[in-house]
Amino acid sequence: MRGDIREVSLPKTFSLSQNYPNPFNPTTVIKYALPKDCHAKLTIYNILGQRVITLVDGPQAAGYKVVQWDSKSQSGNEVASGIYFYRLEAGDFVETKKMILLR
Repeated sequence: MRGDIREVSLPKTFSLSQNYPNPFNPTTVIKYALPKDCHAKLTIYNILGQRVITLVDGPQAAGYKVVQWDSKSQSGNEVASGIYFYRLEAGDFVETKKMILLR
């Protein structure tokens, strides 16, 4: 029975939700869903397409995921106000969404 409950609560498809809040200052939450165990990579890019930070990069169990971004770069520096993109790559699924940082 326990296995049945877990299966019911698992997402049926890969998905990447819009961050919340958007616009944000200084933190935002990104939610995504993995219907099966896989390698997942969640990366933030600036408007020029340059990588700002990788928030997730590794094997993940199926389920609903929540990641918070504190508007800092990989090196720990605060990034400037502006438009950023976040991209989820998980298995064959790839999706990118836009978010706005207003300081």
